[in-house]
Amino acid sequence: MALDWSGLGEVAVVSVGATVGVVFVFALGVRLLSRRHEPGGAGPGGTDRQASVLARTVAGLCFLACAAAVAYGLYLIVPQFH
Repeated sequence: MALDWSGLGEVAVVSVGATVGVVFVFALGVRLLSRRHEPGGAGPGGTDRQASVLARTVAGLCFLACAAAVAYGLYLIVPQFH
């Protein structure tokens, strides 16, 4: 039995990179979502409210990207989805 060590290394690097990427995007989403609860906003003029809406929107996009990555991984693993 022969192992393709370069293929194994490539799969390992891609899987670790994808894992780190998904965890980073999820952590960014959590950080942006918690930003709206921080005291001391941007001041008058509604910019604090706009920043809060923008932070929630970007956090939602981060969580959506994580969900898409998980769904794609499940699609690749489960043969009935093909």
